[in-house]
Amino acid sequence: MKITEKDLDLLQQYQNNWNKWIREILGVRLTRKQRAIVDSVQHNPKTSVRSGHSVGKDYVAAAISLAFLYLNTPSKVINTAPTGRQVINIMMAEISKMYSNSKIPLGGLLLNDRIRFTDTTHYLLGFKAGDTKYKDTESWTGFHSPNILVVVTEASGIEQNTFDAIEGILTGNSRLLLVFNPNRTTGESYKSTRSNDYYKFSLSCLNHPNVRARKNLIPGAVDYQWVENQIRNHCIKADEASAKANGYGFKWEYNWYIPDDLFLVKVLGEFPRTGEDTLIPLKWVEMAIERWKRFKGDLNPADLRLGVDIAGQGRDSTIYVPRYGNYVGNLRTYIKSGATEHMVNAGRIKNELAKGGYAFIDTIGEGAGVYSRLAEQGIDNAISAKFSNKAQSRAGRDLTDVTGERTFINMRAYCYWAIRDALDPTHEGQLALPPDELLKEELTETRYFVRSDGKIQIEKKEDKGGIKDRLGRSPDRADGLAESYYPLPDIPQIVIL
Repeated sequence: MKITEKDLDLLQQYQNNWNKWIREILGVRLTRKQRAIVDSVQHNPKTSVRSGHSVGKDYVAAAISLAFLYLNTPSKVINTAPTGRQVINIMMAEISKMYSNSKIPLGGLLLNDRIRFTDTTHYLLGFKAGDTKYKDTESWTGFHSPNILVVVTEASGIEQNTFDAIEGILTGNSRLLLVFNPNRTTGESYKSTRSNDYYKFSLSCLNHPNVRARKNLIPGAVDYQWVENQIRNHCIKADEASAKANGYGFKWEYNWYIPDDLFLVKVLGEFPRTGEDTLIPLKWVEMAIERWKRFKGDLNPADLRLGVDIAGQGRDSTIYVPRYGNYVGNLRTYIKSGATEHMVNAGRIKNELAKGGYAFIDTIGEGAGVYSRLAEQGIDNAISAKFSNKAQSRAGRDLTDVTGERTFINMRAYCYWAIRDALDPTHEGQLALPPDELLKEELTETRYFVRSDGKIQIEKKEDKGGIKDRLGRSPDRADGLAESYYPLPDIPQIVIL
């Protein structure tokens, strides 16, 4: 078939306007917010979309996948998700439906997990992240192309090593689209909502056309009655001032409401504040960061409480966390110094304490050598902080939280709970934290439980499925901050400043 000037002109229009191609060729009807997402992927390297229930995140991702495939030649489009069901029954099902219902034949051969062409450098492929064939960085290198789009659905369930592999193929005219329900406050999906590398979108059920119009304009999407039921079951009525002070309060049908965490995720497309076993809610940390940004006071060197987490085997950096009462300064990291590591850190800490204050050094592991060197020099304001010790005063009395009611299995639990108390709005917590995303992740991902004897225990880092597994690293920054709350030897109990 001969290609005319008119055909070429129309193709150029479509390449300049993906939404026009999606509307006129696929016959797909998108909401205003979905069209904005299409524009973002067309013009920007990375786009992140978090959403509530059934608001069309996978639908728009399918439309984008086809637009990229047919408007860029050659091109490779990769669709991946945590499970095979999500890839085949959700993403590929949406793609197949649009492909089959397009206004004109799109070309290529539609299969269960791909669209194949005679040109082997041009295709769309769907597979489960973590499949043996694609489990490591090297396995992804074959996907290099002048034009490549990677769509990750349910991205909050994807491990970081997969994202590291994806990053390695994003060259040339590349695009990365993450779509997910905001279930976790860790991982690439969460970081994408805080990173300047991504253009970010949030799809709330409250703003969906079906809900706003109170009629099913878009079949299969969220509807008004479902939202009503969620409000009835997962929100409480409040006055306007209380709702606004909550940070997530909203107005619905003339009343103000405060949502629970399930509503935040399922309806508003926002991250949960806390789970039942979460030590520190995300909202508390965000409030602490805002306090830090507004802080204009002076710092007294004598108030320094320096938490030091010395790099051990397998770790490249030592973490210093300086706290002055309710103000935490910028965290500092130092690369290992090789054979002189203990001497170098002892010198740094000695200099830090020259004007007063205390340093609390984790002496389970490599920190023991640093502490010993400082003790040899008579630096008596360097304190050995052993998280495994009992949470008791020198007189043998149990240390408690600020209410005097909670007790702890060990010093680690006590010190971590001290951070919680210093952040808790119900105790008028005023701790100010720097905008450190890794620290935020570690604090909000830490979990606790109450033992049968009533003592509080923080989850063990090394447990299967524990915080190291979930983060993909040890929570060294949070450990350093917790060390700054370690009791001084001559003080029976820490006072939360």
